[in-house]
Amino acid sequence: MQKSFKIECVDRTRMYPLGVSFEEDGLRVSAVCGNDCEAGIVLYDRGHREGVRVPFPEDCRVGAVRAMLLSGYHDKSCRYLFYSGEEVWQDPCCKAVESIGRYGMPNPGLARCLPERSSYDWGEDKNVRIPSQDRIIYALHVRGFTKHNSSGVKHKGTYAGVVEKIPYLKELGINMTLLMPAYEFEEVMPENTARTMEQAALDYKKELPAPGGDNKKPPRINYWGYQKGLYYVPKGTYAAGKDAAGEFKDMVRAFHAAGIGVSMQFYFPPELGAVDILDILRYWVLEYHIDGFHLLGVSLPVALIADEPLLADTLLLIGEGEYKREINKPDQLAYLSDSFLYDMRRFLKGDDNLLNRFVYYVRESVQEKGAVNSIARWDGMRLFDLVSYDRKHNEQNGEDNQDGTNYNCSWNCGVEGKSRKKSIQGLRLRQMKNALTFLFISQGTPLLYSGDEFANTQGGNNNPYCQDNDTTWIKWNRTELGTELFAYTKHLINLRKRYRIQYAASPCETDTSSGYPGISFHGREAWRPDTDPASRSLGILYCSAPGDEEKEEKARFFYIGINMHWEVNYLGLPSLPKGKRWIDHIVTGEELPEVEEKGASQEICLPARTIAFYCAEDVPEELEKAARRKQRRK
Repeated sequence: MQKSFKIECVDRTRMYPLGVSFEEDGLRVSAVCGNDCEAGIVLYDRGHREGVRVPFPEDCRVGAVRAMLLSGYHDKSCRYLFYSGEEVWQDPCCKAVESIGRYGMPNPGLARCLPERSSYDWGEDKNVRIPSQDRIIYALHVRGFTKHNSSGVKHKGTYAGVVEKIPYLKELGINMTLLMPAYEFEEVMPENTARTMEQAALDYKKELPAPGGDNKKPPRINYWGYQKGLYYVPKGTYAAGKDAAGEFKDMVRAFHAAGIGVSMQFYFPPELGAVDILDILRYWVLEYHIDGFHLLGVSLPVALIADEPLLADTLLLIGEGEYKREINKPDQLAYLSDSFLYDMRRFLKGDDNLLNRFVYYVRESVQEKGAVNSIARWDGMRLFDLVSYDRKHNEQNGEDNQDGTNYNCSWNCGVEGKSRKKSIQGLRLRQMKNALTFLFISQGTPLLYSGDEFANTQGGNNNPYCQDNDTTWIKWNRTELGTELFAYTKHLINLRKRYRIQYAASPCETDTSSGYPGISFHGREAWRPDTDPASRSLGILYCSAPGDEEKEEKARFFYIGINMHWEVNYLGLPSLPKGKRWIDHIVTGEELPEVEEKGASQEICLPARTIAFYCAEDVPEELEKAARRKQRRK
């Protein structure tokens, strides 16, 4: 063994942080090791190609932490692993690993760790601060987002490929991305090991089936990544080159330059302690300028995380069951609402007794601050599949279609799967528009899963955790239906930003300048909503007062007529102030119903499963004069 360094104990103040890093006087090494056997670091460098074991000195420990300094060691090309007795393992706190293979290929051995080195130039980069009510979250899988040939990017399936799609996200109106796990994890699963979303997110350390089977079969892939991994390291096989950390930072900086925040999902198993979780989150905020996290796991230390000063401006998204309602920090702590997802799916397909729930999400849920709503996401059916399949189709997963939830609240519009019938295609397009309307007019933060805005499909697979192929990759070659849906989604996002009353802090406050409430509900007759359990139609009137910068402006009125019944329904339109009239705006169906006069009132006739938007405009002067003459004659 050749050594060109001296092993020294470090001062107690240098025991933390854990990991391996170069310092001015050498290489500092710190790790959690047991006390029952020799432990240390295995160094691989120019002088030790096969590795050399360097043990921690016996007296260099505090509790279970051992640390030392390899004084005079400055070989920046080195790699390392840790050892305890005969066991060799990766440093769970390492900040980078060597690249030893391609995505989906079994690794020949443990990837060696690299000492921490940070020399990235962030320039003028700043985190994006977006209030909860203004966020439009777009969830994506780094690899699947651009891996398909139709993506049209140069660096398919990588961080760089995501950067190439930033103009697209800007056009759509997105201001926050949510990346599925992009920390370093082993995607190749042992043969015969099946992991559903529930097993991954609620891992109680159950013993998985033993590896085995035919070695000639292609390896099974954990495409989602909801598992324990090297939490401080960006996933290397998502990089176009060898510098995954640099490419991840390039991606974050590019998003920030475009005014888009970046958040990422982390799955933490129960055995991972609160201190470790806090260290990981702090590191990504400081080192990678992350704007938010979606935390998955069981019994997460939510209160402790929310009280961390360093994370005060960072979005912390958790499950509805983990949400602590006594922590009132809506711009920081939020929950992913399963209640919204299933209630709105049932309302969409026409189930009974859902109208009051719909009213709640449109108006009242503002009192439960922190809700993030979705109509479809990664763990379940895509939006297109939600209106194309009555049941799951997970046969490709190799588990006899037994995996994944059976509770999808979906409706196939009359035909299971693909259909060339124009009537079926038209109904499905209308239903997808309806679903997106629910999402964007509700209180809370909307979350859109990538591809749903142009009807991407997974063929009815609602649990594609192991599918790294066309099933999960976003197909960018849009159909005519997809093109129309994209335009509608873009319009909804623009409407949400323009008519802020739809998600105001207090939507029920009365606009004293006009005498109208900020939001009101209507039925066949204006101001008289029908909330009977069998009712499926409703009118919503929004009235927004002019802001301080719009003192010369008048109040703005906006009306949405909703009919989720399979039959035609009539809705009454509220009368407007003198000098204004209703005009049609946009509809989820083929034709926008015209406003009809009915005595002294007005109404619209809404076709089945249709939503129509109307806005108020000033009556042209010549029409107003004619109306006054007509009134005088009466």
